[in-house]
Amino acid sequence: MYLPQHFAETDAARISEVIAAAPLACIVAQTDSGLLANHIPLLAKPDGSLIGHVAKANDMHQIMRDGQEVLAVFTSLEAYVSPNFYPSKQEHHRHVPTWNYITVHVHGTIRFQHDRQAKHAAVGLLTRVHERRVNGDAGWKMGDAPADYMAEMLENIVAFRITPTRIEAKSKLSQNREARDYDGTIKGLRESGQDRMADAMQDRATPPVQME
Repeated sequence: MYLPQHFAETDAARISEVIAAAPLACIVAQTDSGLLANHIPLLAKPDGSLIGHVAKANDMHQIMRDGQEVLAVFTSLEAYVSPNFYPSKQEHHRHVPTWNYITVHVHGTIRFQHDRQAKHAAVGLLTRVHERRVNGDAGWKMGDAPADYMAEMLENIVAFRITPTRIEAKSKLSQNREARDYDGTIKGLRESGQDRMADAMQDRATPPVQME
C-alpha cells in the first residue's frame, strides 16, 4: 500500500477500532489459479489473530494452501473531497479532487480448520458480537436453532484463522492540508452529508502543512 508518513496510522487502538467497525474484510491471496479474493467477516481475537469461516462449497479452502500468505483488507470510512471545500482555492485554484479514507491491511498466514469445535467457536463468537450490536440481550444464539439443524449448518462450513505477520494502516484525512483547508474540508463534508468522515477528522488535531 502506498503509505506516505503523514497518512500512516500507528495508533493500535484506532487500528483495532477499524477492524471491529468494518469486519467485512476482502481476503486476497495469490494461488496457482491466479489472484483469489473473497469478502468475509472476520473477528480479531485477543492474541491478534483473525477468525472466520466460509461455506464448504466455496473452494477458497481448497485453492489456498494451509500456511500460505494472505492479505485481509478492512476499509471503514471513505469520502470524496472536492477542491471547493478549500478556502485557499479562491486564491490560486491550485487544487484537485481527492478521496479521504481509513483502511487497514493485515498480512498473515491462513490455516483452515475442519473440526467441529473450531467451526462452532467461529460461528459462536462472530454471531455473539454482531447479535449484541443489533439486538442486545435478545440477540440470536446458536442454541436457538434445533440441534440437528445447527449440526447440519456447521457441517457445511470450514473455519479458518489468520495469524498476522505485518499490519499496515492508513488514515488519509487531509493531514497534508493547511489548517483553514482542513477545517474547510470538515465543513464541506458535513454539508455534503458525510458526517462520519467529518467526525473522524474533527477528532484529530488540526495538522501542520505537509507535502503529499
